[in-house]
Amino acid sequence: MTHPLFTKHEATLDKALAAIETRGYWSPFAEMPSPKVYGETANADGEAAFKAHLGKTFGLDQPSTGETVGKERSPFGIALDIRYPKADPDALIQAASKAQAGWRAAGPRAWVGVSLEILSRLNRASFEIAYSVMHTTGQAFMMAFQAGGPHAQDRALEAVVYAWDQLRRIPAEAHWEKPQGKNPPLAMQKRFAIVPRGTGLVLGCCTFPTWNGYPGMFADLATGNTVIVKPHPGAILPLAITVRIAREVLREAGFDPNVVTLLATDPNDGALVQELAVRPEIKLIDFTGSTQNGTWLERNARQAQVYTEKAGVNQIVIDSVDDLKAAARNIAFSLALYSGQMCTAPQNIYVPRDGIRTADGQLSFDDVAKALAGAVEKVASDPARAVELTGAIQNEGVVERVAEARKLGDVLLDSQSLTHPAFPEARVHTPLMLRLDARTDEAKFTQEWFGPISFVVATDSTAQSLELAGSIANKHGALTLSLYSTDDKVIEAAHEAAIRGGVALSINLTGGVFVNQTAAFSDFHGTGANPAANAALSDAAFVANRFRVVQSRVHVAPKAASAEAGQTA
Repeated sequence: MTHPLFTKHEATLDKALAAIETRGYWSPFAEMPSPKVYGETANADGEAAFKAHLGKTFGLDQPSTGETVGKERSPFGIALDIRYPKADPDALIQAASKAQAGWRAAGPRAWVGVSLEILSRLNRASFEIAYSVMHTTGQAFMMAFQAGGPHAQDRALEAVVYAWDQLRRIPAEAHWEKPQGKNPPLAMQKRFAIVPRGTGLVLGCCTFPTWNGYPGMFADLATGNTVIVKPHPGAILPLAITVRIAREVLREAGFDPNVVTLLATDPNDGALVQELAVRPEIKLIDFTGSTQNGTWLERNARQAQVYTEKAGVNQIVIDSVDDLKAAARNIAFSLALYSGQMCTAPQNIYVPRDGIRTADGQLSFDDVAKALAGAVEKVASDPARAVELTGAIQNEGVVERVAEARKLGDVLLDSQSLTHPAFPEARVHTPLMLRLDARTDEAKFTQEWFGPISFVVATDSTAQSLELAGSIANKHGALTLSLYSTDDKVIEAAHEAAIRGGVALSINLTGGVFVNQTAAFSDFHGTGANPAANAALSDAAFVANRFRVVQSRVHVAPKAASAEAGQTA
């Protein structure tokens, strides 16, 4: 049976189905904050909506203890002082369980239609969400708008369309007949019920709360599950706004809004999360964060299907280039973007110690390292321009990590503290680049140094660089691998290294595409083939295990025999 919201958004769904088949460019959500698309007052209205949250208790009509929590601090130095209703996990689980019955009974078209309506309204709230992402994560405004708004919505829609692609393959009923020779055929009438797994737990991260949180949340909703959204204590507001909008849509569509609830907490909530994660009622968990916490969930939350994205060591192999300046500019942008606080940001840059071939002749290792450091210094030297690229450091732990990393090797480019022109109290630090050697320093560069930290590593050859790239990805995890080479044989060897490492490969990026950016409906984010992530965003495997099929069958008279009997009568 169809649903009005499914019918309303069916054209978008059909286009999304075509997009995941062709893997070409497509998006229904405008990624630029254009007044022509979002309205002349959308930016001002969104900023005002964000500011209206400051210093107040966030209104959310869900089960609450009557107390409040919340200690978010803006990396840009402004006071947030937002409080959120404190919820008892038992109460949320009970509310979700009660809401599950009506939500399950509504069926796939309702699940998908409601999910698409939520996304449509989230898109209209993109500016409010952008300012909320900006001031909880430290992303510069343009990134916060794109990654926190339309790009996150793209990834959510991608999860919904993969869910629908799997759900639509299962008929509600079927007539089955097996020929028996001269005897009448065996005939059965069968019904197939799609049964959601239960309650999902979405554990948000502090750097990309919506981009990383939406895929699991919407995969759960589109497959008929209820969801408890548990933001990182440092970035609650973007997901609180999301939950508020989702509950509004659910209520208007006639469903119990407790299909989606928010579990906001104060910092140091690890014990609460671990206790909740192993509850028998929690059947699905989506997590983005540290390797330690992700591995704990994988090993201990055995009653649930667990999807994790954890730490990884992203790498670049430089073999040869036509234009070193163009390559260095592209790499520098990737290193400086959001101060390296992206799960896709490169860390290790391998360069043969004997240098590389270029269109202008052979360049030494030192020449290449100097060109890379110079390109980073150029994009990060002017505070007014740099802060729009680097944003701010999300938490003080990243600053401490930069200081620790400075001791690891020879400094090619030191990290500097910058004063943000608009936010004097912002935590802004430029990238740190060090020189390391593959012969002596492997223990240093085979772990993730999250933040604006990178290593230019001298290797014995490009062959060794590729061997390191593949083996480190396979053992320690990676989401991205990049290659610069003018040699077809090297490019083919890089493909093999990427397959061995289970990591996405980018080749010779010198223009406006960067290794730490992925496009929904075309690029798979993560592979599930190395320790950095046990799933891909998105593919069929990301959604298909979120529901089960229960069938019933009854013996009936064969259709052919029934028809003949009717004619005889």
